[in-house]
Amino acid sequence: MLLAIDIGNTQVVMGLFRGEEMLANWRIATWPERTADECWTQVMALCAATGHKTSDISHIAISSVVPAVTAAFIRMAKDWLILDTPFILRPEEYNLIRIDYDPPKAVGADRICNAVAGYKYYGGPLIIVDFGTATTFDVVADNGDYLGGCIMPGLETSTAELFKRAARLYKVDLNFPHKVIGKNTEKSLQAGIMFGIVEAVDGIVKRIWSELGGECKVIATGGLSPLVIKQSRTISETSPFLVLKGLNIIYGQMRK
Repeated sequence: MLLAIDIGNTQVVMGLFRGEEMLANWRIATWPERTADECWTQVMALCAATGHKTSDISHIAISSVVPAVTAAFIRMAKDWLILDTPFILRPEEYNLIRIDYDPPKAVGADRICNAVAGYKYYGGPLIIVDFGTATTFDVVADNGDYLGGCIMPGLETSTAELFKRAARLYKVDLNFPHKVIGKNTEKSLQAGIMFGIVEAVDGIVKRIWSELGGECKVIATGGLSPLVIKQSRTISETSPFLVLKGLNIIYGQMRK
């Protein structure tokens, strides 16, 4: 089995693959101080909880934007799984698609995973909206090339800053209220936060469509994507684990 690991700024998302089939997936908090031994205890416990054996893991592939955490998982692979250095996706070394970004190494590895998996499963042209620490928009051409995109503050990131700076405001559940006009502070916050992110996403998508010269399919991914898609007028489908699927595809390509 392949253990695919997507290390983000807020969460580490992991998936077990046999071929193209994802057998299990988990999310844990990104903790830069976590040691290789602690990584191992997490992986071992999660595998056991879902009925899988760590001894069946023969390969590890990593997409990461947090170098310190990457190093811990590399050490875990060597010390506990007795594997060679895991495959680390570096966009500047991946040449199976054209990456129209300056320079290519500056684009996040997770965004390339999204582009590769998105094109495989949905074709192109395509827009992928990833709801993570940042909300990213990735644009894929009709031939699969990566055309770039844009980045805006993530839903939880921006709201955390709001609650930090406004003394009389407080954290609320990220759910859509029934109306935009809130009758209390909780509903007012939910309306502004949730409808605000939807309008921002739909607005950016429409601007991308304008630059592309026409509409194309829009896919959402990330942990909050199933929630946001309920109110979006541009997003047609959600695929919460697109990064892991893309990492699995790229690993298979690079092995060949």
